[in-house]
Amino acid sequence: MSYLAPKEFVTKMVDAGEAKIFMGTKDTLIRAYMAGAILALAAAFAVTITVNTGNALVGALLFPVGFCMLYLLGFDLLTGVFTLVPLALLDRRPGCDLKGLGRNWGLVFLGNFAGALTVAVFMAIIFTMGFTKAPDAVGEKIGHIGEARTLGYAAAGFGGMLTLFIRAVMCNWMVSTGVVAAMMSTSVSGKVIAMWMPILVFFYLGFEHSIVNMFLFPSGIILGGNFTWGDYFLYNEIPTILGNIVGGITFVGATLYSTHYGTPKARNAAGPVSPLAEPAE
Repeated sequence: MSYLAPKEFVTKMVDAGEAKIFMGTKDTLIRAYMAGAILALAAAFAVTITVNTGNALVGALLFPVGFCMLYLLGFDLLTGVFTLVPLALLDRRPGCDLKGLGRNWGLVFLGNFAGALTVAVFMAIIFTMGFTKAPDAVGEKIGHIGEARTLGYAAAGFGGMLTLFIRAVMCNWMVSTGVVAAMMSTSVSGKVIAMWMPILVFFYLGFEHSIVNMFLFPSGIILGGNFTWGDYFLYNEIPTILGNIVGGITFVGATLYSTHYGTPKARNAAGPVSPLAEPAE
């Protein structure tokens, strides 16, 4: 598996965050577009498996194939840059500031949304035979997912919004762990195995992922789900993004940076020195 020690892969995390801030607009948008599209296909794949088998665990077990593909191809998800880019600012890398962070996050959001929306339209065509028939079983399921995870949260009031936010925090705790896991190994098999585990956990537990939702909810609206674009953004996408930011930075990026980054102080072989001891001449 060619495992890298935490100090090594955390340095790679900071370097990656810096590189993303300085990446050109064209490359950022292309990589984000393809990441959104591939993850959307993986979501459609997982929902189809769940509907056809009646077993959500099987769908969750296979969903990570999309995540692994997009990261092996070097594409960028919003959830990943939420975790990596702030580290370049935390490390005070030259030229890395809030303006650069905001530019990267904004471009990746646009690219991810465009890619996911493209797949949403394509899959809606497939689910309805070119909009000539009612949605098939998978399309109907996606429509109900959108209703439950917008209007369902709204109906519960503060408790619903709190649940949504916590699910989003937990989501990017797992997803960003998958991003970091890819840096733990120098072999393809090692990267895939390490990424697969946390992504499986997030998907099966139904946590809220801002890019997966960029596919599921527009798809639901296109397929006739009983909720609106306003419901989607207000009662899901915006709170999900905020929770994803908190989860990625707090439980992955800042945590690993604070404990593994930099050179540890040398230990005194003679043991702890008393504060009352005389200074050495």
